Amino acid sequence: MKELTMPAEDACIPAVIEFVNRELDSVGCSEKKKTQIDIAIDELYSNIAAYAYGDEEGCVTVAVETGEEPCIVTLSFRDEGKPFNPLETRDPDVTLPARQRKVGGLGIYMVKKSMDDVLYEYRDGKNILTIRKTL
Repeated sequence: MKELTMPAEDACIPAVIEFVNRELDSVGCSEKKKTQIDIAIDELYSNIAAYAYGDEEGCVTVAVETGEEPCIVTLSFRDEGKPFNPLETRDPDVTLPARQRKVGGLGIYMVKKSMDDVLYEYRDGKNILTIRKTL
């Protein structure tokens, strides 16, 4: 498992994606699945940056692990911000026209739909959000 700890700031998202993509490239991940994972990283990291620490500064640790046969990538996002389980939010009604939908929730919905597993736990004062994708 490899880890990267960065400030919880949107400006760090490209570095986090590059870090994860190096691992994905090393196992021959397809461009389609890499794009799905990149979108999930962007959404999850930006939510942590926007909401976890309020006006305070904080960090996010991203861990990436690849398994074999079948090849599975597991990403974990850990922060020490306020406890929040994004999986408890109601999914948006995507059958409504965009103008009639409430703002918010679409990003985590997309992550849940594009990943094989999305798990959350709060342990030892940390939010831990884990996503898995079979490559």
